[in-house]
Amino acid sequence: MRILVLHGWSDELVHYRDSIDHEAHEVTYVSAPDRRSTLPKNVRCQVLERPGVGDTVTEVLAAITDLPKPDMVLALSEFDMIAAGQLREALNVPGPKLSDALLVRDKVVMKSAVAEAGVRVPRFLALADAADAADPGRVPWTGATVLKPSKGASSQGVVVLPTVAEAIAAARDIVPADEITDFEIEEYLPGRVVHVDGLVSGGRPLALQPSRYINTCLDYAGGTPLGSVQFNATDALVEWTLRCLAAVNIVDGPFHLEAIEAVGELAFMEVAARWGGGPVADAFELATGVWLPSAAAHLAVNGPGGLPPARSPGPAELYGWFLIPGHKIGSQFCRITGEREFRDHPLSRRWWQRSPDEPVSCSYAMQNVPAAGVLGPSTEPELEELIVRVLATIKVNPVPAADAHEYAQSR
Repeated sequence: MRILVLHGWSDELVHYRDSIDHEAHEVTYVSAPDRRSTLPKNVRCQVLERPGVGDTVTEVLAAITDLPKPDMVLALSEFDMIAAGQLREALNVPGPKLSDALLVRDKVVMKSAVAEAGVRVPRFLALADAADAADPGRVPWTGATVLKPSKGASSQGVVVLPTVAEAIAAARDIVPADEITDFEIEEYLPGRVVHVDGLVSGGRPLALQPSRYINTCLDYAGGTPLGSVQFNATDALVEWTLRCLAAVNIVDGPFHLEAIEAVGELAFMEVAARWGGGPVADAFELATGVWLPSAAAHLAVNGPGGLPPARSPGPAELYGWFLIPGHKIGSQFCRITGEREFRDHPLSRRWWQRSPDEPVSCSYAMQNVPAAGVLGPSTEPELEELIVRVLATIKVNPVPAADAHEYAQSR
């Protein structure tokens, strides 16, 4: 089989060698220059470079113009899924097309499909359809309102305003006129946010693990530490999750679904056809034995055969994780205090920590934040209590760039 890979994630994460038989298949990677060093090494493959500055579809088509038509277009990055759908249409290759990609990338299309399946979603409107806030018939709620990019990720560009009118007024100030179709508004629903992660094949779960956030991803974007604790799935939660996945046509592959524990029932927030960011995959592997990035690649190329069976963790076999951000401290470099108790804790399983001379950024990647970790195994209440203490105790303080190297040497 000829496999065209839109190279987004690194080999260190996906383990392409273990996921794809490069001897049995003709594998071509198309990579932008800044990603080339993260390609798999010492495998039989062809590597083509695209500029990485223009339209992805145009650049990829230009790069493969002299190649035979691929049998498969593999795209594991969320940000390549629309381009991959367009490429499959242009090349007449089987697999998810543009309409399928929009179901998992465009939040208006996504929530419309889930609502049609009978699942509760926050009331929402495309921003272009809600431009006249004075017309009560156009916006069926009045209270706290979320303004967000319809194809965004990681809570970037998301704001919460007290009323619909204020959300639309803010949109007029921050959303360029030519981008209004790329935003939506939705009612803010209070409640704890749940994320469900896993892998499905033929619409059935090969592995599934729910968790609850401590704080929110929107809080994290604003500089607040973020945590998450796994809990045991019920049959009802599994059934609800599969209804949501079926509505957006995620039948084969990984997923990261977020929902609100609203009064009396779950309310769907959004879903992505990829594994969760931050330490989600690490905690998932510790609990279930499945490394989602490589399992996703294996499933796409080989089907479910050969994947290790997933474990179902018991009540005392759960894991949690945390991320301590540094992107709001006013410095590119930082000093961390209060972490030793937890780094040396008996439940500390994986730990990442930046040196004072290593810059930090706004990221969910563990290697780019001041501190991150995975804790367990234990019960949900014990993990929650521990991670709440982690988030309250670990502090990040700015270090001037001129002093960062000297401070690191003194540690």
